[in-house]
Amino acid sequence: MSWKILLFGAINLTCTGFLLMWCSSTNSIALTAYTYLTIFDLFSLITCLISYWVMMRKPSPAYSFGFERLEVLAVFASTVLAQLGALFILKESAERFLEQPEIHTGRLLVGTFVALSFNLFTMLSIRNKPFAYVSEAASTSWLQEHVADLSRSLCGIIPGLSSIFLPRMNPFVLIDLAGAFALCITYMLIEINNYFAVDTASAIAIALMTFGTMYPMSVYSGKVLLQTTPPHVIGQLDKLIREVSTLDGVLEVRNEHFWTLGFGSLAGSVHVRIRRDANEQMVLAHVTNRLYTLVSTLTVQIFKDDWIRPALLSGPVAANVLNFSDHHVIPMPPLKGTDDSNPVTSTPTKPSSPPPEFSFNTPGKNVSPVILLNTQTRPFGLGLNHGHAPYSSVLNQGLGVPGIGATHGFRTGFTNIPSRYGTNNRIGQPRP
Repeated sequence: MSWKILLFGAINLTCTGFLLMWCSSTNSIALTAYTYLTIFDLFSLITCLISYWVMMRKPSPAYSFGFERLEVLAVFASTVLAQLGALFILKESAERFLEQPEIHTGRLLVGTFVALSFNLFTMLSIRNKPFAYVSEAASTSWLQEHVADLSRSLCGIIPGLSSIFLPRMNPFVLIDLAGAFALCITYMLIEINNYFAVDTASAIAIALMTFGTMYPMSVYSGKVLLQTTPPHVIGQLDKLIREVSTLDGVLEVRNEHFWTLGFGSLAGSVHVRIRRDANEQMVLAHVTNRLYTLVSTLTVQIFKDDWIRPALLSGPVAANVLNFSDHHVIPMPPLKGTDDSNPVTSTPTKPSSPPPEFSFNTPGKNVSPVILLNTQTRPFGLGLNHGHAPYSSVLNQGLGVPGIGATHGFRTGFTNIPSRYGTNNRIGQPRP
C-alpha cells in the first residue's frame, strides 16, 4: 500500500511541474487555480501515507492514546493550505481586473484534461480513509447544496441517476468537475470572442468553490483537535449515562467528559460513586459494557461512598455510655482574669487601699469578712472559692471540674466514666 502511495506521489509531482509550466506559457490564472487542486491531491496522498503509518503504530507510554490525532492534524493542515491558495488566487484576480493580460489558449485545454484525469484517477485508485470520513461527517458546502437541488430535479426525470447524485456528491469529485467545466467555458469564450476577462472570472469561481469546499472540513477537523464532543452523539451519550446511573450499586455518575480522539473514535472518562457494600469489579464491568458501544477508549474511576458519622470523643468510652446523638457539648465560659479583682467583692482593688466598706453578710465597716458556705450553683468565674473537692465526690454527684466543687447545675449521661477523667495543671493550687 505504501509503495502505491509513493508512486502516485511521484506522478503527482511530475504532473504538477508540467501544469505550472503550462500556466506560465498560457498566462492563465484560471489554470493556475485549477493546478492548486493537484497540489492539494499531493497533500491528500501525504495524509493517506500518515494514516497508513498510524495504523501500524501502537500506543506507547508517552502516547497512551496512540497517534490517531496525526491524521486529524494532517487533514486540518491540508485544508487550511488549500484555502490559503484560494485566497492568493483571489488577490491575483483582483489585480488582473485592473489590467487584464492576453491569454494564450494553446495549452489551456490540454492542461485542463491532464489535471482532471489525474485528480479523478488518484481519488478512485487510492482509498484515503481520513478525507473519506471528513467528507461524510462535515457539513455540506454551498456547492454541494446547489448541486443537490439540481440533482433532485434531474432525478425526478431520470430516477436512475439518484444513486450517483444523491444524497450528495463527493466534494472532491464535484470541485474537480466544476473547475474543469469553468475552464472549458473559458477556452471557448476566448477562442470565439477573445474575451480574456473570463479567465479571471473563472479563476475567482474556482477559488470560491475551493474555499467553500475546504472550509467545512477545516471546521470539523479543528473541533476534533479542540477535543470537543460531536453534536450527533450527545443525545446517545446522555441516554447511556442515565442507564449507568440506574445500575445496581451505583449512587452517582459525575465528572463525565467525552471527546473525539480521532476520526470515528471517541475517548472518555467518568467517575462513578458506588455503595460501600457494592462489588467494584462487577460495577466496573457493567459500566464499561454500557459505554463501550460508543466510547472506544474509556477510563472509569470507581470509588466507594466514604461518608462516616463524626465522633465526639476520640478516647475509649465505656459500653454503658449513651449514644453519641444523646450527648450535647455544653460550652463553658472562659475564666476571668483575677489579677486585679477581690475574691469577695469582685471589685478592683489596689495593694495600698483599705479593706472594702462592705462585704457579704458583714454588719459594718472594716470588719473581717466571713464567707458563708452556699451549695447553690454560682456562675463559673466570679471569683467564689468553694474549696477543693476530691475526684470521688465530684464524680458521685455528676460532672465536675477540679477547683469548683460539686456542680449540681449540669447533668449529662457520662455517669460511669472511669475515675481518671483528664488532667489539669491547676490541681493542688487554690483558685483565686
